Amino acid sequence: MARIDHVGLMVKDIEASITFYQDIVGMTLKDKMTHTNGIMKLAFLGFENSEETELELIQGYNDNLPAEGKVHHFAISTDDIDAELTRMRENEVKLMEDGITTLPNGYRYFFIFGPEGEAIEFFQRT
Repeated sequence: MARIDHVGLMVKDIEASITFYQDIVGMTLKDKMTHTNGIMKLAFLGFENSEETELELIQGYNDNLPAEGKVHHFAISTDDIDAELTRMRENEVKLMEDGITTLPNGYRYFFIFGPEGEAIEFFQRT
């Protein structure tokens, strides 16, 4: 594992959030897509540094968002997602779902639960 790849933030209005993070915070939209499930919308923003930790906006995961605590997960980058999934299974780590999901842009990921129930994503960019 090289670094924390991104932090996922649940939002109600992804377009308003993209505008805010671009116009107010100064970030750049790097990628935007509809999840392979056809429901969630995703956007990745950053400051144009190649190895930076990005902000992922997630719309449609949960419409009942609390006023605080909207961070959904943090993601750890990996060069071999298949090996990481095997390692998690060998260590009997609880997975959120069984298997790896591939996004339309080729990024691949899976989630595990941490010791306090926190969501941790293992994420491989193409």
